[in-house]
Amino acid sequence: MNTAEIIKKTEEFVKLKLASESTGHDWWHAVRVINSAKRIHENEGGDWLIIELTLLLHDVGDRKVIQQDNDNYTIAENFLTELQVDQSLINRIMSIIKTMSYSKSFDKTKKDDSTEFYIVQDADRLDAMGAIGIGRTFAFGGSRGKLLYDPDYSVSAFTSSEEYKKSTSSTLHHFDEKLFLLKDSLHTETARTIAVERDAFMHQFVDQFMDEWDGKK
Repeated sequence: MNTAEIIKKTEEFVKLKLASESTGHDWWHAVRVINSAKRIHENEGGDWLIIELTLLLHDVGDRKVIQQDNDNYTIAENFLTELQVDQSLINRIMSIIKTMSYSKSFDKTKKDDSTEFYIVQDADRLDAMGAIGIGRTFAFGGSRGKLLYDPDYSVSAFTSSEEYKKSTSSTLHHFDEKLFLLKDSLHTETARTIAVERDAFMHQFVDQFMDEWDGKK
């Protein structure tokens, strides 16, 4: 099976798996992160096949998508095996998928230092920022029954993946607990440049939100 056929079958598989997804991790999220990754890849290099396949498959077994306590990596891995993708390529893709999420960043022993990892993670994190990031945040919060904002809640500084996953914060607190930290976590110069405007827009949004909450505007 040639590369074009692999990509086509992977796209069909992901569209099917994410057809009913409504938390911001749907098919169009995959499309957007691939578009961002193309822009980063043009400047940073890396193996595009690894990048594209990883971004297509990175959410099919995500715990938030499958509504389980832990990620299920076998969904992506078994699919690639069934396509008879070279095992070395599968290993590279799965290495990135298993370490790219924000919750994994608390475990410093699990890290992939490849160019492909940097591009994939940066592209994924960019989609959690800016106008789309705001929309996705409230979509996810609504799917989990979170309050828009809870003035009685104090922002937490998480030190572990388990603490992060068990957070009971309101949707607006998610900006301080994660989204405002993303800009400084990016690896590539291209992504950092893109992130500046998106980060500023999120800060402007939160300022406006709080002014409206307090009746100032």
